[in-house]
Amino acid sequence: MGEDQGRIEDTAQWLAKAKEDLRAARHALTAVPPLHDDAVFHCQQVAEKALKAFLAWHDQPFRKTHSIEELGELCLGIDPDLRPEVDRAAPLSEFAWKYRYPGVAESPSGGETDAALGTAVDLLEAVKSRVPAVTHP
Repeated sequence: MGEDQGRIEDTAQWLAKAKEDLRAARHALTAVPPLHDDAVFHCQQVAEKALKAFLAWHDQPFRKTHSIEELGELCLGIDPDLRPEVDRAAPLSEFAWKYRYPGVAESPSGGETDAALGTAVDLLEAVKSRVPAVTHP
């Protein structure tokens, strides 16, 4: 397998996982009542995996982290034009843990969930527009 083929496969796998998380986020909102906690968690996962796909395409190593800020900074070192999407997505980092454990008083609101979903979609599309179509699921 050539270097480009390996990068294509790695990038495609990250994008496929991001797409699955997007599907899970949307599905969580079809529950009655909607599962806002799960939806925002999956929105964070979409953003994280999209950024990891971008880094994989550019052969940029990254550590295991859920931090959108950390991953975003690595991506901005490659493409500073991603700044608006990275800045909007950075607050999603807290959804990796905020509603996943007992003791949190409230679930996110429908508006907060909708905003997280829009942000995740925008970041995913921004990344997809910057990597070859052959990597898209």
